Amino acid sequence: MYVKHCKLSINKQLELMKYFVAGTTARTAASLVGIHRNTAVRFFHKLRAKIAQVQHNRSEQFSGKIELDESYFGGVRKGKRGRGAAGKVAVFGILKRGGKVYTQIVLDAKANTLMPIIRRKIEPDSIVYTDCWRSYNALDVSEFKHYRINHSRLFAKKKNHINGIENFWNQAKRHMRKFNGIPREHFHLFLKECEWRFNTGTPNELLVDLKKLLKENY
Repeated sequence: MYVKHCKLSINKQLELMKYFVAGTTARTAASLVGIHRNTAVRFFHKLRAKIAQVQHNRSEQFSGKIELDESYFGGVRKGKRGRGAAGKVAVFGILKRGGKVYTQIVLDAKANTLMPIIRRKIEPDSIVYTDCWRSYNALDVSEFKHYRINHSRLFAKKKNHINGIENFWNQAKRHMRKFNGIPREHFHLFLKECEWRFNTGTPNELLVDLKKLLKENY
């Protein structure tokens, strides 16, 4: 048994896990496996909840060359876009070049909000790369070596760029668009799922890791 309090057979659970790893929606997976849509929805929700719990409990710090950025998630709305856009969910991201990503939902992108997260997740003396958002000015007088890229002029200058974290944002938003709207109360589960996908690797590696974390926790 992979999921606790689940009446599905192990074979059907494994089938659903494979469709989940493939990025299939619950509705499509239910049709392919031959179960009710709501059963697949509940199963996928349990998978995301367990993934989110494991990702949230990660305590390692990042070191070396680190990219920082924020992004805004939500439906297309009229009016202001980007930082400060109404109705959007703000997410702060930290990515180690050649390594893993960490994400956290934030209320805003002010320095007082971002700096405690940066200090908690990044080791002193690391090299951090950002864009020119004013909140990152605090990094100039911090324990980190800070470089910034001016996106109004160019997107990369040799090693000075934040292409890695921006690539993650693109992957996450592309994955979430499949679901035609995500309830705000469940957004953090989908966000941590995207983080887990990025950090873990190939579909086969995702499936192996998913089985492992379910067995360890159930």
